[in-house]
Amino acid sequence: MNLFKKLAVGAVTSMSLMASAAYAQVEIQWWHAMGGRLGEVVEEIAAKYNASQSEYVVVPTYKGGYEDTMTAGIAAFRAKQQPNIIQIFDAGAATIIYSKGAVVPVADLLEKYAGGFDSTDYIEGVRYFYADNEGKMIGMPFNSSTPLLYYNKDIFAKVGLDGPPATWEELEAMAPKLKEAGYQALAQSHSPWIWAENFMSRHNLPLATANNGYDSTDVKILYNTPELRMHWTKVKEWLDKGWYGYYGRGWGDNQDAFVQQKVAMWLGSSGSFGGLTKSAEFKFGAAYLPYWKSVVDEPTSTFIGGAALFAMAGKSEEENKGVADFLKFLTNPEMQYFWHRETGYVPITNAAYEMAKADGYYDTTPDAEIGILQLTQKSGEWTKGYRLGFYVQIREVMYKNFEDILSGKASVEDAFAAIEKDGNALLARFHDTYK
Repeated sequence: MNLFKKLAVGAVTSMSLMASAAYAQVEIQWWHAMGGRLGEVVEEIAAKYNASQSEYVVVPTYKGGYEDTMTAGIAAFRAKQQPNIIQIFDAGAATIIYSKGAVVPVADLLEKYAGGFDSTDYIEGVRYFYADNEGKMIGMPFNSSTPLLYYNKDIFAKVGLDGPPATWEELEAMAPKLKEAGYQALAQSHSPWIWAENFMSRHNLPLATANNGYDSTDVKILYNTPELRMHWTKVKEWLDKGWYGYYGRGWGDNQDAFVQQKVAMWLGSSGSFGGLTKSAEFKFGAAYLPYWKSVVDEPTSTFIGGAALFAMAGKSEEENKGVADFLKFLTNPEMQYFWHRETGYVPITNAAYEMAKADGYYDTTPDAEIGILQLTQKSGEWTKGYRLGFYVQIREVMYKNFEDILSGKASVEDAFAAIEKDGNALLARFHDTYK
């Protein structure tokens, strides 16, 4: 055989082997809600995984925002066209967890196919949020974040303030000085998440009956409390005094007020850190979510927001094995550190956090550590999270009534009575649907 024929035979053989290998790959569909730069990082993660092995190929697909992705997943499940993995946000977690037969617990998948699962490998602030009432992890925390206070160091220096407030009482002492200098003291994004859900966690207050909803769907909401009514009475006073700026429900609109230096402080997400480093043309810092000293002497940790990855049921053994393999890859320290650096979301495992520390990341970027430090502060009875059905709709109820308070359309008392009434009606309807 001449050289050309040998090369041709070799090429054909190689192509056949490659085709055989490609044909043998098991496809894992991953529906997600990460647009923009976050979506690009998701694509990079999938590419890294696909290049790391030849047995499976992960195919990420952007399905729109959180609500769009969840709606698409529900419709696909009913049509038996569900993906292997779907990203579900915090407010929608109860819907998918309580939907019988919809998902396979990730703890079970990793235990069966990936050499085991130990919840203590995950940082305390994230390990229980997507777990059942016995602590079994149902969804894998993915883009995990927690609310933080960002402050403009240039404005603080100009006004003569030494540092960010640790308490809301301290903020009230700073605000007149900032107003006199021409700045609103504070804006915030996502009122229900920061000034309702995490308000309760920060002050170790129950958010709902039945163990914050983890023990039952027969549950009532507990937002109509003296502590939360006091807080929103203060918020209305801050607004009237020009200390607080409300820029609507849009996350970005409130963040933009901070970026444009209209406000000196902004309550956002630890996951906002990466974006701020690119958009803010001033020095800024991150600090813990303030608390009311009048309510607690020592604050407790906040819990996570964001979303988790759920393994949808009804798939073959081979595909489930591939999902477990991908989740194992996704949670390895190197990948979690990569995700943390690129996005600002917290690393979900202790090993990844230790890797970031050992690499000196927080020596050069100390503000990137604030979120994980807050999540690992002293926990309390009510700091692991909540599990409430139709919570997307309950958040809409809260938004409406918070806006009624700010516009003067409703008193704080009437607004919280409405939240209690309408929230409990939604919870009762969810209970009737899923019991």
